[in-house]
Amino acid sequence: MNIVDLHVHSNKSDGSMAPAQLVSLAVEKRLSAFALTDHDTTAGLSEAMEAAALHNHNLDSGDIPSFPAGKQILPLEVIPGIEFSTEYNGKDIHILGLYIDYEAPFFKQQIQSFVDSRILRNRKMCANLQQEGIDISYRQLQETFPGSVITRGHYAKYLFSHGYVKSMPEAFELYIGDHAKCFVPREKVSPSQAVRLILKANGLPILAHPPLYHMSEEALDALVKLLTEDGLIGIEAIYSTYHQNDERHMRSLAKKYGLCISGGSDFHGATKPGLELATGYGNLRVPEDVLLTLKTKLNHNLK
Repeated sequence: MNIVDLHVHSNKSDGSMAPAQLVSLAVEKRLSAFALTDHDTTAGLSEAMEAAALHNHNLDSGDIPSFPAGKQILPLEVIPGIEFSTEYNGKDIHILGLYIDYEAPFFKQQIQSFVDSRILRNRKMCANLQQEGIDISYRQLQETFPGSVITRGHYAKYLFSHGYVKSMPEAFELYIGDHAKCFVPREKVSPSQAVRLILKANGLPILAHPPLYHMSEEALDALVKLLTEDGLIGIEAIYSTYHQNDERHMRSLAKKYGLCISGGSDFHGATKPGLELATGYGNLRVPEDVLLTLKTKLNHNLK
Protein backbone atom coordinates (compact mmCIF):
# COMPACT_ATOMS: atom_id res chain seq x y z
CA MET A 1 0.00 0.00 0.00
CA ASN A 2 1.29 3.44 -0.92
CA ILE A 3 1.70 6.12 1.74
CA VAL A 4 0.89 9.84 1.83
CA ASP A 5 1.69 12.83 4.02
CA LEU A 6 -1.13 15.36 4.43
CA HIS A 7 0.63 17.97 6.61
CA VAL A 8 3.86 19.48 5.25
CA HIS A 9 5.54 22.91 5.44
CA SER A 10 7.97 24.71 3.15
CA ASN A 11 10.18 27.76 3.52
CA LYS A 12 7.23 29.88 2.41
CA SER A 13 6.17 29.73 6.06
CA ASP A 14 8.36 28.21 8.77
CA GLY A 15 9.86 25.18 7.05
CA SER A 16 13.42 25.06 5.73
CA MET A 17 12.98 23.51 2.28
CA ALA A 18 11.76 25.13 -0.92
CA PRO A 19 8.53 23.69 -2.36
CA ALA A 20 10.36 22.12 -5.32
CA GLN A 21 12.84 20.51 -2.91
CA LEU A 22 9.92 18.97 -1.03
CA VAL A 23 8.76 17.38 -4.28
CA SER A 24 12.19 15.79 -4.80
CA LEU A 25 12.22 14.52 -1.22
CA ALA A 26 8.70 13.15 -1.54
CA VAL A 27 9.75 11.22 -4.65
CA GLU A 28 12.76 9.87 -2.78
CA LYS A 29 10.51 8.84 0.12
CA ARG A 30 8.20 7.13 -2.39
CA LEU A 31 5.12 9.07 -1.37
CA SER A 32 2.17 8.96 -3.74
CA ALA A 33 0.90 12.33 -2.48
CA PHE A 34 1.63 15.09 -0.01
CA ALA A 35 -0.27 18.22 1.01
CA LEU A 36 1.64 21.49 1.19
CA THR A 37 -0.01 23.23 4.15
CA ASP A 38 2.01 26.33 4.95
CA HIS A 39 0.83 28.65 7.71
CA ASP A 40 -1.72 31.17 6.45
CA THR A 41 -0.18 31.29 2.97
CA THR A 42 -0.46 29.56 -0.40
CA ALA A 43 2.72 31.15 -1.77
CA GLY A 44 4.49 27.83 -2.36
CA LEU A 45 1.71 25.90 -4.04
CA SER A 46 2.38 26.82 -7.68
CA GLU A 47 6.09 25.94 -7.39
CA ALA A 48 5.36 22.58 -5.77
CA MET A 49 2.62 21.63 -8.21
CA GLU A 50 4.74 22.61 -11.22
CA ALA A 51 7.65 20.53 -9.90
CA ALA A 52 5.33 17.54 -9.41
CA ALA A 53 3.88 17.97 -12.90
CA LEU A 54 7.40 17.95 -14.36
CA HIS A 55 8.28 14.82 -12.38
CA ASN A 56 5.13 13.04 -13.59
CA HIS A 57 5.78 14.09 -17.20
CA ASN A 58 9.35 12.77 -17.05
CA LEU A 59 8.10 9.56 -15.48
CA ASP A 60 5.54 9.07 -18.26
CA SER A 61 8.24 9.79 -20.84
CA GLY A 62 10.61 7.25 -19.34
CA ASP A 63 13.21 9.90 -18.58
CA ILE A 64 13.63 8.89 -14.92
CA PRO A 65 15.74 5.83 -14.06
CA SER A 66 14.58 3.51 -11.29
CA PHE A 67 15.90 3.78 -7.77
CA PRO A 68 18.68 1.43 -6.63
CA ALA A 69 17.54 -2.15 -6.01
CA GLY A 70 14.91 -1.68 -8.70
CA LYS A 71 12.42 0.17 -6.54
CA GLN A 72 9.63 1.65 -8.61
CA ILE A 73 9.35 5.44 -8.83
CA LEU A 74 5.81 6.61 -8.22
CA PRO A 75 3.86 9.46 -9.77
CA LEU A 76 3.32 12.21 -7.20
CA GLU A 77 0.28 14.31 -6.39
CA VAL A 78 0.75 17.64 -4.64
CA ILE A 79 -2.42 18.57 -2.78
CA PRO A 80 -3.02 22.34 -2.55
CA GLY A 81 -3.45 23.12 1.12
CA ILE A 82 -3.04 25.62 3.93
CA GLU A 83 -2.89 25.66 7.73
CA PHE A 84 -4.88 28.44 9.38
CA SER A 85 -3.93 29.66 12.84
CA THR A 86 -7.13 30.43 14.72
CA GLU A 87 -8.11 31.25 18.28
CA TYR A 88 -10.69 29.51 20.47
CA ASN A 89 -11.14 30.17 24.19
CA GLY A 90 -7.62 31.57 24.44
CA LYS A 91 -6.01 28.61 22.66
CA ASP A 92 -4.21 28.55 19.31
CA ILE A 93 -6.18 26.06 17.17
CA HIS A 94 -4.99 25.03 13.72
CA ILE A 95 -7.30 24.15 10.84
CA LEU A 96 -5.93 22.47 7.73
CA GLY A 97 -7.54 23.04 4.35
CA LEU A 98 -6.95 20.39 1.68
CA TYR A 99 -7.77 20.72 -2.03
CA ILE A 100 -8.53 24.42 -1.68
CA ASP A 101 -9.21 26.58 -4.73
CA TYR A 102 -6.32 28.85 -3.82
CA GLU A 103 -6.70 30.96 -6.96
CA ALA A 104 -10.26 32.03 -6.12
CA PRO A 105 -10.30 35.86 -5.83
CA PHE A 106 -12.17 35.92 -2.51
CA PHE A 107 -9.71 33.40 -1.05
CA LYS A 108 -6.66 35.36 -2.22
CA GLN A 109 -8.17 38.51 -0.72
CA GLN A 110 -8.67 36.79 2.64
CA ILE A 111 -5.11 35.45 2.62
CA GLN A 112 -3.83 38.98 1.96
CA SER A 113 -5.71 40.22 5.02
CA PHE A 114 -3.92 37.56 7.07
CA VAL A 115 -0.60 38.70 5.62
CA ASP A 116 -1.37 42.33 6.48
CA SER A 117 -2.24 41.33 10.05
CA ARG A 118 1.06 39.46 10.39
CA ILE A 119 3.03 42.43 9.05
CA LEU A 120 1.48 44.78 11.61
CA ARG A 121 2.19 42.33 14.41
CA ASN A 122 5.78 41.80 13.23
CA ARG A 123 6.51 45.51 13.16
CA LYS A 124 5.29 45.83 16.75
CA MET A 125 7.37 42.85 17.89
CA CYS A 126 10.47 44.26 16.22
CA ALA A 127 9.90 47.56 18.04
CA ASN A 128 9.65 45.69 21.35
CA LEU A 129 12.86 43.78 20.66
CA GLN A 130 14.63 47.00 19.70
CA GLN A 131 13.74 48.39 23.14
CA GLU A 132 15.63 45.41 24.59
CA GLY A 133 18.77 46.45 22.73
CA ILE A 134 18.41 43.99 19.85
CA ASP A 135 19.35 45.15 16.36
CA ILE A 136 16.34 43.89 14.41
CA SER A 137 13.74 45.26 12.04
CA TYR A 138 10.99 43.79 9.90
CA ARG A 139 13.04 44.64 6.82
CA GLN A 140 16.04 42.75 8.21
CA LEU A 141 13.83 39.71 8.82
CA GLN A 142 12.53 39.87 5.26
CA GLU A 143 16.07 40.11 3.88
CA THR A 144 17.23 37.20 6.05
CA PHE A 145 14.25 35.00 5.12
CA PRO A 146 13.27 36.12 1.61
CA GLY A 147 9.88 35.00 0.36
CA SER A 148 8.78 33.63 3.74
CA VAL A 149 5.76 34.46 5.83
CA ILE A 150 7.55 35.63 8.97
CA THR A 151 6.64 33.61 12.07
CA ARG A 152 8.08 33.48 15.56
CA GLY A 153 10.26 30.61 14.38
CA HIS A 154 12.06 33.09 12.14
CA TYR A 155 12.59 35.44 15.08
CA ALA A 156 14.11 32.59 17.06
CA LYS A 157 16.47 31.71 14.21
CA TYR A 158 17.48 35.35 13.83
CA LEU A 159 18.14 35.87 17.54
CA PHE A 160 20.13 32.63 17.75
CA SER A 161 22.20 33.25 14.61
CA HIS A 162 23.05 36.78 15.79
CA GLY A 163 24.14 35.64 19.22
CA TYR A 164 21.34 37.17 21.30
CA VAL A 165 20.32 33.77 22.70
CA LYS A 166 22.08 30.45 23.19
CA SER A 167 19.29 28.41 21.62
CA MET A 168 16.02 28.84 19.77
CA PRO A 169 13.95 27.70 22.78
CA GLU A 170 15.70 30.40 24.82
CA ALA A 171 14.46 33.00 22.32
CA PHE A 172 10.89 31.99 23.09
CA GLU A 173 11.53 31.89 26.84
CA LEU A 174 13.18 35.29 27.05
CA TYR A 175 11.59 37.31 24.27
CA ILE A 176 8.88 35.93 21.98
CA GLY A 177 6.96 33.19 23.80
CA ASP A 178 3.28 33.70 24.59
CA HIS A 179 4.07 35.21 27.97
CA ALA A 180 7.45 36.78 27.16
CA LYS A 181 8.08 40.52 27.29
CA CYS A 182 8.30 41.18 23.54
CA PHE A 183 5.37 39.04 22.41
CA VAL A 184 2.54 40.71 20.51
CA PRO A 185 -0.62 38.68 19.86
CA ARG A 186 -1.95 38.64 16.32
CA GLU A 187 -5.57 39.06 15.36
CA LYS A 188 -6.90 35.64 14.43
CA VAL A 189 -10.06 34.23 12.96
CA SER A 190 -12.07 31.66 14.87
CA PRO A 191 -11.82 27.97 13.92
CA SER A 192 -15.44 28.16 12.74
CA GLN A 193 -14.56 31.00 10.38
CA ALA A 194 -11.61 29.02 9.00
CA VAL A 195 -13.79 25.95 8.42
CA ARG A 196 -16.36 28.00 6.53
CA LEU A 197 -13.69 29.76 4.47
CA ILE A 198 -12.15 26.43 3.41
CA LEU A 199 -15.57 25.06 2.46
CA LYS A 200 -16.27 28.18 0.41
CA ALA A 201 -13.00 27.50 -1.43
CA ASN A 202 -14.27 23.96 -2.20
CA GLY A 203 -11.73 22.46 0.19
CA LEU A 204 -11.77 19.93 3.01
CA PRO A 205 -11.38 21.45 6.50
CA ILE A 206 -9.44 19.24 8.94
CA LEU A 207 -8.85 19.85 12.65
CA ALA A 208 -5.06 19.58 13.05
CA HIS A 209 -3.31 17.68 15.88
CA PRO A 210 -5.96 18.14 18.66
CA PRO A 211 -3.87 16.48 21.44
CA LEU A 212 -1.36 19.32 21.16
CA TYR A 213 -3.94 21.78 22.50
CA HIS A 214 -3.97 20.06 25.92
CA MET A 215 -7.73 20.43 26.30
CA SER A 216 -9.88 18.31 28.57
CA GLU A 217 -11.83 15.55 26.85
CA GLU A 218 -15.04 17.48 27.46
CA ALA A 219 -13.64 20.73 26.01
CA LEU A 220 -12.22 18.99 22.94
CA ASP A 221 -15.47 17.14 22.38
CA ALA A 222 -17.34 20.46 22.52
CA LEU A 223 -14.94 21.99 19.98
CA VAL A 224 -15.28 19.05 17.57
CA LYS A 225 -19.07 19.14 17.91
CA LEU A 226 -19.12 22.88 17.17
CA LEU A 227 -16.86 22.57 14.14
CA THR A 228 -18.76 19.57 12.81
CA GLU A 229 -21.89 21.71 12.84
CA ASP A 230 -19.91 24.32 10.87
CA GLY A 231 -18.96 21.72 8.25
CA LEU A 232 -15.70 20.17 9.52
CA ILE A 233 -14.81 17.20 7.33
CA GLY A 234 -12.00 15.49 9.18
CA ILE A 235 -9.70 15.23 12.16
CA GLU A 236 -5.95 14.55 12.20
CA ALA A 237 -5.89 11.09 13.75
CA ILE A 238 -2.39 10.08 12.61
CA TYR A 239 0.45 12.39 13.60
CA SER A 240 4.17 12.28 14.34
CA THR A 241 4.02 12.84 18.11
CA TYR A 242 0.90 10.83 18.95
CA HIS A 243 0.94 7.98 21.42
CA GLN A 244 -1.39 5.04 20.84
CA ASN A 245 -3.97 6.53 23.19
CA ASP A 246 -3.92 9.80 21.25
CA GLU A 247 -4.65 8.10 17.95
CA ARG A 248 -7.32 5.91 19.54
CA HIS A 249 -9.00 8.98 21.02
CA MET A 250 -8.91 10.88 17.71
CA ARG A 251 -10.36 7.94 15.81
CA SER A 252 -13.09 7.66 18.42
CA LEU A 253 -13.97 11.34 18.04
CA ALA A 254 -14.02 10.99 14.27
CA LYS A 255 -16.38 8.03 14.50
CA LYS A 256 -18.64 9.81 17.00
CA TYR A 257 -19.13 12.82 14.75
CA GLY A 258 -18.99 11.09 11.36
CA LEU A 259 -15.68 12.67 10.37
CA CYS A 260 -12.97 11.39 8.06
CA ILE A 261 -9.51 10.84 9.47
CA SER A 262 -6.40 12.54 8.15
CA GLY A 263 -2.75 12.27 8.97
CA GLY A 264 0.63 13.83 8.42
CA SER A 265 4.13 14.37 9.70
CA ASP A 266 3.99 18.18 10.13
CA PHE A 267 7.37 18.15 8.41
CA HIS A 268 9.37 21.40 8.68
CA GLY A 269 12.82 20.24 7.57
CA ALA A 270 15.70 21.57 9.67
CA THR A 271 13.27 23.60 11.75
CA LYS A 272 12.20 20.37 13.48
CA PRO A 273 15.33 18.20 13.64
CA GLY A 274 14.71 14.45 13.56
CA LEU A 275 11.20 14.74 12.16
CA GLU A 276 11.16 13.29 8.65
CA LEU A 277 8.78 13.65 5.74
CA ALA A 278 6.51 10.59 5.43
CA THR A 279 7.77 8.81 8.56
CA GLY A 280 7.76 11.50 11.28
CA TYR A 281 9.99 10.37 14.11
CA GLY A 282 10.24 6.91 12.57
CA ASN A 283 6.92 5.16 13.09
CA LEU A 284 4.49 7.35 11.16
CA ARG A 285 2.58 5.77 8.31
CA VAL A 286 -0.42 7.35 6.63
CA PRO A 287 -1.89 4.83 4.18
CA GLU A 288 -3.16 6.04 0.83
CA ASP A 289 -6.62 4.76 1.80
CA VAL A 290 -6.90 7.77 4.12
CA LEU A 291 -6.53 10.09 1.14
CA LEU A 292 -8.88 8.05 -1.04
CA THR A 293 -11.62 8.40 1.59
CA LEU A 294 -11.05 12.16 1.74
CA LYS A 295 -11.22 12.35 -2.06
CA THR A 296 -14.53 10.51 -2.03
CA LYS A 297 -15.85 13.09 0.43
CA LEU A 298 -14.48 15.91 -1.71
CA ASN A 299 -16.18 14.58 -4.85
CA HIS A 300 -19.45 14.22 -2.97
CA ASN A 301 -19.24 17.81 -1.72
CA LEU A 302 -18.57 19.17 -5.19
CA LYS A 303 -21.63 17.53 -6.72
